[in-house]
Amino acid sequence: MRIQKYLFLFLFGLWSCKGDDDVLGNQVPILPTDLTINLNQPLYNPLTTPGGWAYVLGGSQGIVVYRLSETEFSAFDRHCTYQVSDNCQIMMEDPTTAHDETCCGSRFEVIFGTPVNGPATFPLRAYNTQYNPNANLLRIFN
Repeated sequence: MRIQKYLFLFLFGLWSCKGDDDVLGNQVPILPTDLTINLNQPLYNPLTTPGGWAYVLGGSQGIVVYRLSETEFSAFDRHCTYQVSDNCQIMMEDPTTAHDETCCGSRFEVIFGTPVNGPATFPLRAYNTQYNPNANLLRIFN
């Protein structure tokens, strides 16, 4: 009887974990990422001022980097979190919003990576950032 009780609780726990976007089987892949970009390069010129953004190669579908302040950055995988198996890639729309209207139909803000419109309910996969102001280098890693 005790084994049946624990088996029931285990199976119920597995069943209840599935929700919108299928949490267990529909997550953006975690790919090892550790890169450093030189903000002095012309490609990253938009990142020299707060509110600027740029795309960087890496992650699952690329990375969007956003400059929050003089010393803070955010970095998110461009892989849309809705129906991950479709491999939808978000694009920047305006200074703080990214979207993929044609594939996953969702919009995200790039300060925290949270969905603001569409069917996606999970935030974009975030990367850690470390800024070296003396060398003007930004490290992006997980």
